[in-house]
Parts: sequence; C-alpha cells; structure tokens
Amino acid sequence: MNQITLSQFLLQAEQQTHIDAPLRLLIETLANSCVAIANAVSQGALADILGAHGTENIQGEVQQKLDVLANDKLLAANAWTGSVAAMASEEMDTIVPTDNASPTPANYLLLFDPLDGSSNIDVNVSIGTIFSVLRNNNANAEVSEKDFLQPGHQQIAAGYIVYGPQTQLVLTIGQGVHGFTLDRQQGNWQLTHADMRIPVDTSEFAINMSNQRHWDSAIQAYIQDCLAGEEGPLEKNYNMRWIASMVADVHRLLTRGGVFMYPRDKRPSTQDGKLRLLYEANPMGWLVEQAGGSAIDGNHRILDITPTHLHQRVGVILGSKNEIATIARYIKASK
Repeated sequence: MNQITLSQFLLQAEQQTHIDAPLRLLIETLANSCVAIANAVSQGALADILGAHGTENIQGEVQQKLDVLANDKLLAANAWTGSVAAMASEEMDTIVPTDNASPTPANYLLLFDPLDGSSNIDVNVSIGTIFSVLRNNNANAEVSEKDFLQPGHQQIAAGYIVYGPQTQLVLTIGQGVHGFTLDRQQGNWQLTHADMRIPVDTSEFAINMSNQRHWDSAIQAYIQDCLAGEEGPLEKNYNMRWIASMVADVHRLLTRGGVFMYPRDKRPSTQDGKLRLLYEANPMGWLVEQAGGSAIDGNHRILDITPTHLHQRVGVILGSKNEIATIARYIKASK
C-alpha cells in the first residue's frame, strides 16, 4: 500500500495554500528533530539519560536528563531554518531569538513542551513533545515575550509527538487532525491516521483522583456521578484512565473518545491551574477542537484566553463534545 509521507502531505498543503514554504520547513525540521529525541528515549539507561539532571526549570520543577536533552535538540534544530524568529519553552525562563541568517524576516514563533510526562521517563511509560506555532506579527522589529502572548485561536500549526510502542506525530494546520507514524526502516513519517475525529459521546474520563479532596464542588459532583454508574444521574457506567502524561491521555481520547481533566483546585500552587496555557493547553485544545471536541478551562473556551505571561497556568477540561457540555453544566449550576 502506498502511503503519504509527512513531506508529501505538507507539500500538498502548500500547493493548496493552507501553509507556506517556511511553515512547511519548520514542521519538517521539528519532526526530524523529534526523531532524534525518539532515538534517545528508546535508548534510556543504555545511554545513561535516565534520572534527574540536577537542575530546576522556571516553575521550580526538577528537570530530568531527557527534559534538557529534548529542549537542546529542539532549540538547535530550529535555530537556523530562517522560518523561526524566536522560540519559547516550558523549560526556559524567557524566549530565545534565533540567529536568522535569512535576508527576509522570519514569519513564525515556535513554542514547545520538549518532554511532557517527565514522571514517566524512568518507568518506560509513554511520554511526548508538544508544540505550537504562532505568526510573528512583529517581523520588522526585535521579538519580545509580548509577541508570544496570543490567544490559542491564532495558532498556525500545533501538534505533539508521542514516544510509545510506536512513535507518532499528530498534527493540525487548521484543516483537521492527522496522525503520522515513524517508519524507522524507511526513515520517514507515514500518514496512518487521516482526519482523526473524537466521538461526541463517551463513558471514559481521565483525572488524577489523588487530588479529589482539593477540587471545587462542581468537579466533585461530576466525578461522584460518574462513579455512581448506571444507577446515578448520568445513567451510564464510566471507565477511568490516568497515565500522568498529557500527550498519552490526549492521544487516547483522540483515538477513541473520552475527557481529560486537570482542573484548577484549592491548593495555592494550582488555584490557577496546573498545566501551561501556551505550551500545553492551547496546542492540545486546538487539536481537540479540530477533531470535533471541546476544550474549556472551567469557565471559558481555552482558545479564547489572552495570555498575560509566558508560563501562565490554566485549568484544562477537554475531549468529547457532549461530555464537556455536561461538565460545563455542573460548573454553571455550582455558581
């Protein structure tokens, strides 16, 4: 069977004017750099890249060796393409302008979480890379952090790479969601999941139940009603899944439906939310919407939030459209 490669897919999108040549180069470069990350992940202890790096990121989280390795590879690969004016990462304090040797200004800004699900690295559970591309609206001047503070609906491209039993790239350029599997023998990405769609209904939720005592009353009530099963007000039996890797949890619901929840709660450290708006919530929220789902922070559509700073946190509730509407009703009723 002849399958479409990522390069062929992007060239076709360029011909259809969905993207331009610099964006095509950016996505291809990013995908290729993630092949190197996938190779490092597959080596694990053999390459002495497991365990803590001995440093902390801007959020005060202990960095793993693979966090730093992935961040460095993404920075190095995208620094000289001429497509990217500056990059921002969950692992860095501020933005990094590129050494753009091109005579024309770079059109795009790249944001990424280089290795999502770091707590799973040492136990060989799926982890991933999340990325978001914004237009550089200030191409004729020096890029600043302010240029990155765009609402999620202004994203130009977004996606993630999941390093699991297969390495897969899931991408949107605003024309639906498409999944590519890394063919290690051929050395390229093959389109294996065209036009991914999230079922509108589900009976599966993903949430960290250990935080239950900290949730607000609406989330408490919704989860209790899920656990009540067919005899409860929701009148169906639910399954719970939790991998502690947003990439892996979202990949599952993109494949078979479900909801993923990391709501804000009463603890001082997470009263605004746990996940980062720019590096996690926006790209994942856009992917979910492009696949027919919904993404809210508890009160608003995630993609309508205007960021105030690079490392802003938000509550995240996303997935199957009808179930998100049900959760939103619980939240509204609690006010």
